[in-house]
Amino acid sequence: MALSDVARKTERMINRVGRQRKLAKGWRPAITGFSGYGSVDRVHVLGRVLMEDPYSEPQTDIQRGWRQFITTQVGDHPVTVRVGDQVVHSRTDSNGYIDVLVLDHGLEPGWNEVTIEARDARPVTARVLIVEPSARIGLVSDIDDTVMVTWLPRAVLAAWNSWVRHTNTRKPVPGMAEFYRELLADHPGAPVVYLSTGAWNTFETLENFLAVNGLPDGPMLLTDWGPTPTGLFRSGQEHKRVQLRNLFIDFPDINWILVGDDGQHDPLIYSDAVFEHPDRVAGVAIRQLSPGEHVLSHGTASALEKIDGDDRHGAPVIQGADGHELLERFRARPFPQVTGSVEQDGQ
Repeated sequence: MALSDVARKTERMINRVGRQRKLAKGWRPAITGFSGYGSVDRVHVLGRVLMEDPYSEPQTDIQRGWRQFITTQVGDHPVTVRVGDQVVHSRTDSNGYIDVLVLDHGLEPGWNEVTIEARDARPVTARVLIVEPSARIGLVSDIDDTVMVTWLPRAVLAAWNSWVRHTNTRKPVPGMAEFYRELLADHPGAPVVYLSTGAWNTFETLENFLAVNGLPDGPMLLTDWGPTPTGLFRSGQEHKRVQLRNLFIDFPDINWILVGDDGQHDPLIYSDAVFEHPDRVAGVAIRQLSPGEHVLSHGTASALEKIDGDDRHGAPVIQGADGHELLERFRARPFPQVTGSVEQDGQ
């Protein structure tokens, strides 16, 4: 038996025992609604069911980060999703996650609320973003070390930032909010999607972080850190590749601006996206970490991956130390599809 199989069996056993003990103490399933996304034809509704102490005090945004990770998931649990006039019955996966695709929902473009119900739990509302059919530009942004300083994936520092520090002490990368505002100034209906290897446990903290620091609102596509059928931990690279490919499929008329950093594998992932789908990427922006940040991030003083900036695959690339530098590079070398210079050049 593979080590990953042992880890998954152990995780399920620990969770089953923990769930039984919590039920005996009066705990009940509780739903967390994540931010979903979709078109006027179909929408992804996302959420999770975890065990909750009904008598505990509400969690606040100044709690210690580790409290977000001490959870007992409720797997294979009946759930019902109500979107407009549509009602879909489903079940949570083995880790308690809800991912339901609803067709012909009838929702208007913009942010909408849907209802998620689960057996023995109070119903909750979740937000979903219905993208404007006329949208032709969208933005995909990483979170860790792109808009928020976290020093990932260096294990000790990641653990300190996520588990020990108060959740309201995380700092934004300077200038990123201004950079995003200018990128999208001519595209008010452009969707913004945050694609990160961060854990779903931090969803509410990250949502508050974006709002407090003036970053654009948008659905988040996070991941789970537990074992998989092929390994002890989920592949962050594969998560980003799959979700990016899904966005290309779900929104065939949108060209995406891809923003990340060179502390992990964003340059490689985005390079591959440009190479494989040159007609779907409007531009790439990479935040360059300092040598000290690189050492803290992965142990060496240089980037793990680099991206070719000569546009030979069809998409312009800019790089800078923070949002202020990226904005300067963008003003000096605009993305043609974003600024409309393609049409101007052809006149």
